[in-house]
Amino acid sequence: MSAEERSEYERLRRAATLRHRRTRRLGASILLLVALLLSPLAVVSAWVQDTVSDTDRYVETVAPLASDPAVQKVVINRLTARVVEQVDVEAVTASLTKVLADADAPPRVVAGSEALTGPLTSAVRTVVRRNVERVVTSDLFQQVWEGANRRAHAAVLRMLTGEREGALRATDDAIELDIGSVVDQVRQRLVDQGFERAALIPDSDRTVTLFRTAELARAQDAMRVLDIVGTWLPALTIALAALAVWTAPGHRLMLLITAVGIGLMMVALLIALAAMRRVYLDTVPVATLPPDAAAAIFDTFVRFLRDSTRTLIVVALVTALAAYLYGPGRAAVALRSGARRGAGAAGRGLSRAGLRVGPVGRRLAARRSWATGVVIGAGALALVLWNHPTVGSVALVLGLVLVALAAVAVLVAVAASGPPGDGAASGHATP
Repeated sequence: MSAEERSEYERLRRAATLRHRRTRRLGASILLLVALLLSPLAVVSAWVQDTVSDTDRYVETVAPLASDPAVQKVVINRLTARVVEQVDVEAVTASLTKVLADADAPPRVVAGSEALTGPLTSAVRTVVRRNVERVVTSDLFQQVWEGANRRAHAAVLRMLTGEREGALRATDDAIELDIGSVVDQVRQRLVDQGFERAALIPDSDRTVTLFRTAELARAQDAMRVLDIVGTWLPALTIALAALAVWTAPGHRLMLLITAVGIGLMMVALLIALAAMRRVYLDTVPVATLPPDAAAAIFDTFVRFLRDSTRTLIVVALVTALAAYLYGPGRAAVALRSGARRGAGAAGRGLSRAGLRVGPVGRRLAARRSWATGVVIGAGALALVLWNHPTVGSVALVLGLVLVALAAVAVLVAVAASGPPGDGAASGHATP
């Protein structure tokens, strides 16, 4: 090949390589964009699927509502008002006035009996409220609440699909909770204490409206879609992100960009949840549900979604930091150099103290990059297999990974600092 032909060949080769890199970069960018757009939806769909399909998880989600003071206050006020409405105090005072009049009681006494309506109503309300409060704030109420939610777990599915049955159901533009078991307990307790009129509490008055929204139908449609895709959308999002990293010409840089992008999307999801909370509280009439009770209900229902989102933010930050530290940045190089010097000093000290790593240490030193990859991969796998990881579990796994990496570095330094026949500096073991 002549010089001119070789020059033309090199030019065409560089042009082909450049086009190839541009194609890979474009493909990786498209994959990353799709993965980032899907990531918030994947988190929400996984939360919906997890909460709906796992009875224990669902009960764990709603259980705190039974002990929340704001929610207890709403239940106590509603039940007290309904019971007092069934006690016709005016009829009682009218009967008393008639009896006194028929008995020729003094006019002052007869007139005074007519003024007993207010005090009697207050007394009845006090006694009824005391009994209702005793039931609602008891451990029995906690058990009844959790048991009812566990038995009625299928009602959540009916609510999401718009069926008007079960303890938690959608009715027109409202989400209602059936508190019939609590009504039964309060009614029986009051009857036992002599309030026979309490037996007339109607069975139709056994629900508490949690919230109303004109967008309920749309929300149900969205929840159905999320429930359907909840099993595979998270996996698809992870696969797209991994494919974007693998396709990009610079794997480390793309991993850094992907981690930062997912972290930002999770921050956006938290902001969206805060905005939804504000809209929800603004749309709930105070007469329907006090603001503190409405806030408690919303925060209780989405707390696991918030926890998962915060966990993903921490994972994204750790991944981005790791990708940066493996790069050519000045701070990254300085940190790696300092870590190598520290591990080398520790290894030499242990070697002088008589520590020998043997064949295992020598093989580890010869395959250090593989050992590092296995440690990092094991940490990632632990988080994937962890049931509902939290920020604390991420910190625990990260700490164990760092300890394992430090141990590998020290063992490699010990192997390199040992006697020539025992070390791995030459890459092979002694006979």
